[in-house]
Amino acid sequence: MEELKLTIYNEFIHEQRNDLVKKLYPKGMHEAIAEYMRKEPGLRVKTATLEMPDHGLTEEVLNSTDVLMWWGHIAHDKVRDEIVDKVQARVLDGMGLVVMHSGHLSKIFKRLMGTSCGLCWREAAERERLWVVNPNHPITQGIGPYIELPNTEMYGEYFDVPDPDELLFISWFEGGEVFRSGAVWHRGKGRIFYFRPGHETYPIYHNKEVLRVLANGIRWTKFSGNTKTKSIGDCVQIKESLKFQFD
Repeated sequence: MEELKLTIYNEFIHEQRNDLVKKLYPKGMHEAIAEYMRKEPGLRVKTATLEMPDHGLTEEVLNSTDVLMWWGHIAHDKVRDEIVDKVQARVLDGMGLVVMHSGHLSKIFKRLMGTSCGLCWREAAERERLWVVNPNHPITQGIGPYIELPNTEMYGEYFDVPDPDELLFISWFEGGEVFRSGAVWHRGKGRIFYFRPGHETYPIYHNKEVLRVLANGIRWTKFSGNTKTKSIGDCVQIKESLKFQFD
C-alpha cells in the first residue's frame, strides 16, 4: 500500500487548561486521533500544535504532508497569517485538508470557503444522530445508516458555507435542530472534508465510528489526480508556425 503522510494539527489549549478535557485526552486530542491513525495501514503520522515553532507547520512539514487535519477553537486568531498562506498554497497544489468540529471558524477554512462559516450552537450534552445521506461515497464506507452520539454540543443551521460538492452526513439533535455535518469541496487541486463531531468536553475522539469516518476522509482527501498538468506560467510552448495557410 502506498504511504500516506498525515499531519494532525490541534491548538492543544483546552487539554492544558481544563481538568475535564485533560482527563479525557491526557496527551491531547491530536494524540488520541494519532493513536488510532497509526494503526491504519500505510499511514505515517506526525502531530503539530499551536505552541510549536511555526505551529509545527513549517515549510518542510507542509511540503511533505499529503493530508492535514485541523482542530481549533479558542485560538484561531493566534494562528499566524503567513502560516495560513502556506497551508492554503499547499491545499491549492493538492494537499488534502480535513477540518474538524470548531475548525469551521479557523482562518484556513474561512479563507478556502470564502464565507463567514458561521452557525448556531448550544452546549447541552444532547443526543446526536449523524445520518448517512450519501452511502456511495468512500468516506461513509464501513458505517451503518447513522452514528449515534449520546452527548454532544449542538451545531445548527444556517451553516454559512458554499454549497458542498457532495453532502455526506446530516445531523439531528435532541433539541430538534439539523445540521450539514459532513461535506466535501474541491479547491484548486486540493480536496477538503469537513466533519462536525469533536467538542472537547465529550469523548468524541474515542468513538470508533467517528475515527473510522476520519480515516476514510484522510484517504479520500489525498491527491490522486494528474500530476502532469501545467499551471500558470508553465504552459507548453508550441514550436510549429501559427501562420495562417491560404489556398
